[in-house]
Amino acid sequence: MPRVTDDHLAARRRQILDGARTCFAEYGYDKATVRRLEQTIGLSRGAIFHHFKDKDTLFFELAHEDAERMADVAAREGLVQVMRDMLAAPEQFDWLATRLEIARKLRNDPVFNQGWAERSAELSTATAERLAMQKEAGRLRDDVPSEVLQTYLDLVLDGLVARLASGDDTERLGAVLNLVEASVRQQ
Repeated sequence: MPRVTDDHLAARRRQILDGARTCFAEYGYDKATVRRLEQTIGLSRGAIFHHFKDKDTLFFELAHEDAERMADVAAREGLVQVMRDMLAAPEQFDWLATRLEIARKLRNDPVFNQGWAERSAELSTATAERLAMQKEAGRLRDDVPSEVLQTYLDLVLDGLVARLASGDDTERLGAVLNLVEASVRQQ
């Protein structure tokens, strides 16, 4: 039997993740069935689930990748910049439209909830650290607790994702982000 190289395995894993991202974006979480995943990715279920235990694991890996990328930006430039990046390249985040389905699943599926929370913690931590740093530097409002500012920005992020998913005008959404940014700055 031929030996499979690490590069081949990494390329196959990337193919699966890219195809899954497309499938989740097109069909949503619940309707991205194993059959649809197979068709979109172009591999059999055996090949897909050789790399990922199940659909949740595959989905969580996408969430983890995005959370890492967004956490890096949030740590350097803030959560509003993460949202600006979404506006600049919405196709890179289109699978996040599944967040509406995820909200329902989070309420009803404790195992899924725990997995999602573990993958989302990185972005929350990076945002909290950035807010603390900005507040200490006197750049943020001091009349609102940091936890409230973070919840506010999280709500805006969720709303932005929903608006992008519905095809809202990115120019207007950019103006909204300008307003959000001004609302958290020290006056």
